[in-house]
Amino acid sequence: MKRYHHIYKYFAGITLLLGTFTACKKDYQDASGPSSDQAFSTPIVLADVAAGLQSWYVRDRTGLLYTTVTAGSLLTGETFVTNPGNADEAQLGTGGAALLNVNVVVTGMWAVSNKIVYESDSILRSTKMIVKDAGFASGLIGYTSIFKALSLGIQANFWEQVPDTIGRPDGITNDVKFIPARQGYLRAVRTIDNALNAISAAPVSDNFLRYIPKGINIENTLYALKARYSLYAGDYAGALAAADKVDLSEKGKGALVFTSLITNPVYTLATATNNIFQVVDSSMGLPKEIQPDQADGRVPFYIKRQAKPRFIINGFFKSLNDTVPLFLPGEITLIKAECYARTGLIPQGLAELNKVVTKTADKDAYKLAANLPAVSASDKDELLTLIYKHRRIELYMGGQELEDSRRFNRPVSERKRTYFPYPFVERNDNPNTPKDPEF
Repeated sequence: MKRYHHIYKYFAGITLLLGTFTACKKDYQDASGPSSDQAFSTPIVLADVAAGLQSWYVRDRTGLLYTTVTAGSLLTGETFVTNPGNADEAQLGTGGAALLNVNVVVTGMWAVSNKIVYESDSILRSTKMIVKDAGFASGLIGYTSIFKALSLGIQANFWEQVPDTIGRPDGITNDVKFIPARQGYLRAVRTIDNALNAISAAPVSDNFLRYIPKGINIENTLYALKARYSLYAGDYAGALAAADKVDLSEKGKGALVFTSLITNPVYTLATATNNIFQVVDSSMGLPKEIQPDQADGRVPFYIKRQAKPRFIINGFFKSLNDTVPLFLPGEITLIKAECYARTGLIPQGLAELNKVVTKTADKDAYKLAANLPAVSASDKDELLTLIYKHRRIELYMGGQELEDSRRFNRPVSERKRTYFPYPFVERNDNPNTPKDPEF
């Protein structure tokens, strides 16, 4: 992080290495061009570059969608590598010391998340100077902040310590410090709060929405992400308050929309080829005592049974143009359940959990439903174990598995690493890079 020019040089090399790292597709602005404030001359240019953040987020094998789904599912045993020739995914599937500092999935996640944060900061600075329409500005701040917060949250999810800043835009900074991951989650919350304040002062204008990909209710998604990252930071009151403001209906969706031209990367790379990774089985990577009930409707939603291979990826990665949620309604309800449980309000926590357990498909914006009888819990520990079980099922292959495993103090044997090592692309340029965690 000495200078973020080295990140851009890295992308040129990783493009050749991956082969799947293609040029930006139609309808998304490529955010890899100049990011200096001087390059942003009009509100429309800023909106185009903001749309490019979403492009980076979903971009093929190094985008954050593919890398988080791949890493989270392999490290917790939800999926397995079908072809060991994919050495970088195979390292994740093995875990432990096998995961190297030059791993392409890990390095791609690190580089893209830093790039999105850097570009986001440039957009947010320039918005104050250039955009005079308050509704356009609030939309720009809100939409940009979604991808900045996601990137900060992803870093805190997979690394024990995260950058305190991305450095100055002139590239002079060469001593970026690191902070504990929990503070990284709080940085994400502060980013979201800034955006929500802007939207409160001036609602997002329809004029702005014309310039970004469809599918994301900006304000609702910000509240959902605030609930998630407040929970991960241990702020249960803040998480509960944010979750209470999330609209769980169809109109409240925050999702990445794909087409035949802009394709779902997990489907394209993994599901369609069956050559990188595949689901293990209907246990969903959980130990025997908390595996899904046989009648759980979420199992066939996420996992398709067939002759050969017996189990294949389904859910949000079953076709080229499957929409992928940035948050699920069930996640928000389970956040409420966990907040109540962790603060000793067992009846309230159980009531929220049972909203997820008993939910039917017609009551969910994505038709995702367990459709099971209500469960019971006699104490806090039992309730938290049930919440963990249902988070892992409801959010299957959602990239949150590692954080959940740590937060619920699950046995280390249930995951193949606790945190990632730091990529050499960072360590070689920044003397402040922390020591790699042992596991």
